[in-house]
Amino acid sequence: MQAIRNIAIIAHVDHGKTTLVDKIIHASKLFRDNQEFDDLILDNNDLERERGITIVSKNVSVRYKDTKINVIDTPGHADFGGEVERVLKMADGVILLVDAFEGPMPQTRFVLGKAIDLGLKPIVVVNKVDKENCRPEEVQENVFDLMFNLGATEDQLDFVTVYGSSKQGWMGPDWQKKTEDITFLLDTILESIPEPVIDEGTLQMQITSLDYNAFVGRIAIGRVKRGSIKEGQTLSLCKADGVIKKVKVKELQVFEGLGKVKVTEVGAGDICAVTGIEDFEIGDTLADLENPEPIARIAVDEPTMNMLFTINNSPFFGKEGKFVTSRHLRDRLLKETEKNLALRVEPTDTEDKFLVFGRGILHLSVLIETMRREGYELQLGQPQVLFKTDENGERLEPIETLVVDVPEATAGKVIELATQRKGELLIMEPKGDLQHLEFLIPSRGLIGLRSNVLTSTQGEAVMTHRFKEFGTFRGPIPGRISGSIISKNTGPATGYTIDKLQDRGRFFVEPGDEIYGGQVIGEHNRPNDIVVNLQEAKKLTNMRASGTDDGLRIAPKINFSLEESMEYIQKDEYLEVTPQNIRMRKIYLEENDRKRYASKIEMV
Repeated sequence: MQAIRNIAIIAHVDHGKTTLVDKIIHASKLFRDNQEFDDLILDNNDLERERGITIVSKNVSVRYKDTKINVIDTPGHADFGGEVERVLKMADGVILLVDAFEGPMPQTRFVLGKAIDLGLKPIVVVNKVDKENCRPEEVQENVFDLMFNLGATEDQLDFVTVYGSSKQGWMGPDWQKKTEDITFLLDTILESIPEPVIDEGTLQMQITSLDYNAFVGRIAIGRVKRGSIKEGQTLSLCKADGVIKKVKVKELQVFEGLGKVKVTEVGAGDICAVTGIEDFEIGDTLADLENPEPIARIAVDEPTMNMLFTINNSPFFGKEGKFVTSRHLRDRLLKETEKNLALRVEPTDTEDKFLVFGRGILHLSVLIETMRREGYELQLGQPQVLFKTDENGERLEPIETLVVDVPEATAGKVIELATQRKGELLIMEPKGDLQHLEFLIPSRGLIGLRSNVLTSTQGEAVMTHRFKEFGTFRGPIPGRISGSIISKNTGPATGYTIDKLQDRGRFFVEPGDEIYGGQVIGEHNRPNDIVVNLQEAKKLTNMRASGTDDGLRIAPKINFSLEESMEYIQKDEYLEVTPQNIRMRKIYLEENDRKRYASKIEMV
């Protein structure tokens, strides 16, 4: 038996997890000295690199002092909690990474709570001690208090704290004494994290992750809990509905460095990838053929939000995308549910519409962004928060903890915006030169709040939120107060008409943009919608008059990100997403149809 340690790295978004994994990889000399590589080695898809966040958890294995250390890089955002819940099952301990200035944040609390419930032993790493205004000792005390509040055991509370800077590549026991490298952290892992506990008995391995290869198909990844698994062995696959299937292992691989290595046998405690098994799902157990014993399935938190996904039927349909039919859309969404545990897809009463349930706006937007890059065209309805009814018949809604760090001068404005949306201020305290605000707020109140907060604080607010519980319904929340400016005709917008209509509101298009009738092209100053003709050109005459030839002064168009657009649209609007464009439109493009739809809603 070789010595093994299985650790997961957990932290809030942007506290330096992936950078630390990079340094661990370099410290174990996985690369030759002359080999070139990028930073953030594990953030290997475009979306992760662009956004600077980890979306999908990944495994990497390093060797240090004759011990194999399996490192699992987990997402830091609560919207990807489905990823976190399943991969923590593979670990025996966690490295909790905390920023030396910001301290434990709400997302840290979310992931740490899951790790403590599983009984995992933590090592606390206070990162970024090279930052100005850092307060490492205070942060360490905050982490202790947080663990105590989360119900950690005495053994878990007796954690080792390591200080350092992942970016500068050093870790040590004292934040004021810089060391040469991160070997102190690796030594601490060997000393503090227990070896995998090996149960006696026949084979048990829970599938906690999956991979796909065009040559061999789907690959099951998990940790062998007890017994051993051999190449060519016939096993039982225990499924969710109690069905037990006979399967055969074609090939076995273990993680070595950044890749995988083929082996003939894997013992208990190690993490491996199994090929040749068909029709498995995450949470299924591979067990002994004669005496199959399934492991309890992974519990994943319920979704809190849903969105309507439908095919693109706008006048510009099919101009940019490769996959545009309802069959393409259905197959892609069902394929996503295989590996995205927190996502649910339900059909509706029509063939071309699907309800997709997820953890939050970011969770759904990452799926949508991935699909548009793959060549899909689709339309989205307004995000809807999910409600529940308790045993007394009382209506419940998802409540979240919202944390905002904001300059003192604009704190009052943020409090006003949050309380308008039924937010309840819990904590207000200074944190360096910022004000630290904590609210309890319904998930409905968060939709569209971020852009308002950033506007009122000149972009200086740092906002994070985390699902807390289903609480009592907080009553109606005011939505967007401004109406839409809608295009009357199809064709390119002209600068002349945009210039003449600027006093009516702000535009989302600029001269030369192709638009169609029924498209939402701007935000009206007033609560009602207006229809305008942007295709009109200036009437030319052979007479000259002073004042008519003034140059156009057009305000720049408003650019929305995908998440901002999802939060902006109203009930009677769709978001059209294609590989090259994101457009807002009315569900009914014809004005008469819109009026009939509005009168129907009023009657309801």
